Amino acid sequence: MKLTKYNIWFASIFSLLCLTSCAYFEPFNSSNATLGPRTATNIELTSLPEPKDKIVAAVYKFRDQTGQYKSSSGTSSFSTAVTQGATSILIKALEDSKWFIPIEREGLSDLLNERKIVRSSRENFLGENGKKLPDLPPLLYAGIILEGGIISYDSNILTGGEGIQYFGISASGQYRQDRITIYLRATSTQNGRILKTVYTTKTILSQLINVGVYRFVEYNSLLQAETGISYNEPTDICITQCIEKAVLSLIVEGISDDLWQLKDSTGISSTTIRNYYLEKNEVEKKDYLDRNFSKNRGRFGISLNFGGQKYSGDYSNPEINAIAGLNLKIKTTPKLFLEVNYYKGKLSAENSFSSYLHSIDLRGNYYFLTEFNFTPYIVFGGGLLFREESKKSIPYPESLSSSYFSSILYGGGLEYMIFDNIGMNLELTNHYVMSDKLDGLSNGKFFDYFWNLDLGINIYFGNW
Repeated sequence: MKLTKYNIWFASIFSLLCLTSCAYFEPFNSSNATLGPRTATNIELTSLPEPKDKIVAAVYKFRDQTGQYKSSSGTSSFSTAVTQGATSILIKALEDSKWFIPIEREGLSDLLNERKIVRSSRENFLGENGKKLPDLPPLLYAGIILEGGIISYDSNILTGGEGIQYFGISASGQYRQDRITIYLRATSTQNGRILKTVYTTKTILSQLINVGVYRFVEYNSLLQAETGISYNEPTDICITQCIEKAVLSLIVEGISDDLWQLKDSTGISSTTIRNYYLEKNEVEKKDYLDRNFSKNRGRFGISLNFGGQKYSGDYSNPEINAIAGLNLKIKTTPKLFLEVNYYKGKLSAENSFSSYLHSIDLRGNYYFLTEFNFTPYIVFGGGLLFREESKKSIPYPESLSSSYFSSILYGGGLEYMIFDNIGMNLELTNHYVMSDKLDGLSNGKFFDYFWNLDLGINIYFGNW
């Protein structure tokens, strides 16, 4: 098709429309103030079963202990990376849970001053009926003190991006993950014992998408257009959710340790508590990058493999034939497996020869990213081959009729863990035979070899 300026205009505009169709429109009008949105954790927190008795809790300070300022390019910034009002967020979470009676301690000096004013007024003035006003009731005292704070704010724990540019049309995307960590502890006011300590963490996501066109549509006519959108997860919402999760964790862990009780003992089987323990079991299998260590390719494994095999030797027109195999493996180090592999396949060249091949290999598999579900790996080793002649094969010369051969093999593959102990791999290996007689013809200075491409299902057993 002839490339005209109309084709270029159409392609450019159509690409821009397609690539930006997921972008939000620009907010031309300001919005009114609204109630703060509820987080998913807040819904869980308010769904907890009722307590036998509410706990009077004091929060003196729940502070930012990171000492970290916002990152900025080229200039210094004295704005903190996280909110300084975490105490207010914690008190709100305690109220929402309906498990605590939070009492004022952060502004205790202001409260005491105000009580002095009230007490003085009552001493100096009479009530409407001319009688002395009653004394102020005593302040509530706390059964527990809640302490802790925002312990860390880690920037750029995971960054990445992707992009493409062709014919003057470009599109790119970038992302960044930060992480915030919160610790919360409950201390008994009777003896100072720390009853329970919990911590929660949450990632903070930032994304940027850019799309542009830069193209000369004709002489002295330049088309240039750009659009994009960025998204930064609000830090205060992330901190709120993290604090709410800490309060939820403190309540459930306290129930488990019999620090406080449920109003109805059947509440222990409520959906919120059951989901908490399910999440806890999952978290114990993961690391700080959310990599699942339960999918860690156990100590022993067995694999079933199916694929194709292609011979390369002294005959032209080699054919691709099916293979099937069985693999037994044992882990010797966190990243290295020793394996015994058996498979059967067919080697053939069109109108030349055809034979079945049995192979027993001893090999090593080295996995690079064992912490991840998805990892590349390399294969190395050697094996023993047995050639079984097919009825359709051309008879080999008597001098070349050996049936046993040795080989060395190398290759690589990719494996993805589908479930905790089940993975799938795609593998390509080259078997270099230490003889030039595999196909029954000795010609040239290079030995025969063949390629295997197979797909396998791996089942792992035991813990490493």
